[in-house]
Amino acid sequence: MGSERMEMRKRQISVQQETGSTAQAQQETGSTAQAQQETESTAQAQQETQSTTQAQQETGSRGSNACCFCWCCCCSCSCLTVRNEDEGDRSARASHDVRAEGTPSCEESPKPTLEEVGSWGQSFDKLMKSPAGRDAFRDFLRTEFSEENMLFWLACEELKKETNKSVIEEKARLIYEDYISILSPKEVSLDSRVREVINRNMLETTSHTFDDAQLQIYTLMHRDSYPRFMNSSVYKNLLRTLSEPSSES
Repeated sequence: MGSERMEMRKRQISVQQETGSTAQAQQETGSTAQAQQETESTAQAQQETQSTTQAQQETGSRGSNACCFCWCCCCSCSCLTVRNEDEGDRSARASHDVRAEGTPSCEESPKPTLEEVGSWGQSFDKLMKSPAGRDAFRDFLRTEFSEENMLFWLACEELKKETNKSVIEEKARLIYEDYISILSPKEVSLDSRVREVINRNMLETTSHTFDDAQLQIYTLMHRDSYPRFMNSSVYKNLLRTLSEPSSES
């Protein structure tokens, strides 16, 4: 009996040891599988990171290569911005050229004769028909701070010579901005009736858009400034200068 019990005891111990070894082996196997999974997850994460980095590089490369040679009309393309700025500059230069062309400068007129200067005193019409007379009268108006009246009248005369519709529209707009608008420092004095006529005419401009206003300014200069000009030192000195050579001869 004693030997049988010991034999059974040995078998039990042997079975327990085998069971323990199997459990330990299973644990080790589980740890190995978990390590493999972690390794695979790490490798997958690295691949995803590399793919993301590569995509970012490709995107940056495409963005940096956007230029005027691209076939698409991308709003972010820098060449379109430059092109728009160039077109704006050209439009501004064109408007500036029309304004410069439409702004009357001092007329190049020959030196007037004594008879011509004397005729200016006979009528305002003769004064205004003479280039030298207009220059002298404009110099006088400048001393009275009313030169804009002559400038407006001359601009209207230039407008009447135009036949190109687009040029007429642009010059009419500039005349309005320079001499009709209440915001302009060179605004001429016009009554409300004439201003209403101008506003209607500006809907479809022609070379005669400002005829009524030009006539009103012409009348104003005739009645107000012309008499003072005839009594001014500017006119009298011009008469004296032209009279001296003839008196000496």
